[in-house]
Amino acid sequence: MKTVGNHLKGTFLAGIFIVIPFGITIFILKFLFNFADGILGSYLDSLMVLFGRSEGHIPGIGMIIGAVVIYLTGLVATNVLGKRLLSWGDDLLTRIPLVKMIYTSSKQLTKVFREGGSSYRRAVFVEWPRPGVRAVGFVTAQVERDGEHFVVVYIPTMPNPTSGFALWFQECDVYESGMTVEEAVKFVVSGGVVIP
Repeated sequence: MKTVGNHLKGTFLAGIFIVIPFGITIFILKFLFNFADGILGSYLDSLMVLFGRSEGHIPGIGMIIGAVVIYLTGLVATNVLGKRLLSWGDDLLTRIPLVKMIYTSSKQLTKVFREGGSSYRRAVFVEWPRPGVRAVGFVTAQVERDGEHFVVVYIPTMPNPTSGFALWFQECDVYESGMTVEEAVKFVVSGGVVIP
């Protein structure tokens, strides 16, 4: 039973880390398309009705289908043929100019979630951009220069933690946040909505 649980958990997580960059890329491209083509949007909906799109909605069916897609993607990502297909899709998406920028950033975002515990040593507060204001940051290195102890803190921007500032602080200017790295990453990505 434990093996089945581990299989489900591992496969589901593998699926999530593949689906999120694709999902964010599709979401942003859809937003850009709808913005640019907003005038024709209502006509496109009418056209879909002509081709048999049902107006009925079953509550919860989207979540069920989403979970199935994530699980199936995880299955594909954990076998040899699936890895080759995903690598091919990766190469394709990184060659398309606008898509490349969105997809690469989305992939880096999932990497922060996946490797957060190993990339960042701890989550801290620092006074930035001015005294009296505290920002969430991640300690990435500790350095000694001329007898002084410095801490390198990466301060991500919200809600995209793949961009931000790497700043040097003296050890005494870094405050413990009381959050784990994972909790701090969730806080940043949610734009401050998810507060541990």
